Amino acid sequence: MITASQANEVAALLRSAARAEIVPRFRRLAQGQVRAKSGPLDLVTDADEAAEKVIAAGLTRMFPGAVIVGEEAAAADESVLDRLAGAELAFVIDPVDGTANFASGTPLFGSMAAAVHRGEVVAGWIHDPLGDDTAMALRGEGAWIADAEGRHMTDLRVAAPVSVDRMVGAVSWSYLKEPLRSRVASRLARFAGIVGFRCAAHEYRLTAGGHAHLQLYNRLMPWDHLPGWLIHREAGGYSARFDGSPYLPTHRDGGLICAPDRASWEAAHEALLAP
Repeated sequence: MITASQANEVAALLRSAARAEIVPRFRRLAQGQVRAKSGPLDLVTDADEAAEKVIAAGLTRMFPGAVIVGEEAAAADESVLDRLAGAELAFVIDPVDGTANFASGTPLFGSMAAAVHRGEVVAGWIHDPLGDDTAMALRGEGAWIADAEGRHMTDLRVAAPVSVDRMVGAVSWSYLKEPLRSRVASRLARFAGIVGFRCAAHEYRLTAGGHAHLQLYNRLMPWDHLPGWLIHREAGGYSARFDGSPYLPTHRDGGLICAPDRASWEAAHEALLAP
């Protein structure tokens, strides 16, 4: 398991990597320092690669023998993902979540990490490099924001349940497959408001902090969702895949809905996904 002291050390590592490798490159990327991976919005920059190396090296020093699964390492060798399933202790890393925003000079991006112990997510971190604070959670111990000095600033708590027509949510409909894609897109007006940050890190922080009610995603790469999923859960939220089954670290598809409670999840599921 991860202790509170270790959680603070990991937060400090994310902060150090951001200060050294990410923030200095923001709005200063030269031609050739941004490259496309699977599509025009699936990008990698020199900042992603440099920060991942720093974070991976730091975690290896702190937790000798732990499996490290970084987004950019997995992009180069997808078999890295398979190491999560049987690991005693593993860390997943997304050095720059919201790379398309980062590359375009939009100040909405974050650094994320999660610890997985014997198949269970036991700790999660979402660092805001520009705000210089970190949303954190330890399994069974709640979720909170820590400042740049590691001091506890505020507890995180999801919003109170409301009816669908009063919900505000982040709905990532564009990655859904047809006919679900068109169905969900046509129903967004049933909600009070829809946000799209192109950055799961900030969408999870928004929802875990009680400033939105709903999140919906289709693709479930572990670095995009394990940190935020635990933070949302420890902030009192409820989540499940589209079929109602629990989300696990090994899942890469099946969709995910996060809501304040189970009744809200069911209402959102009915409003968005029901035939």
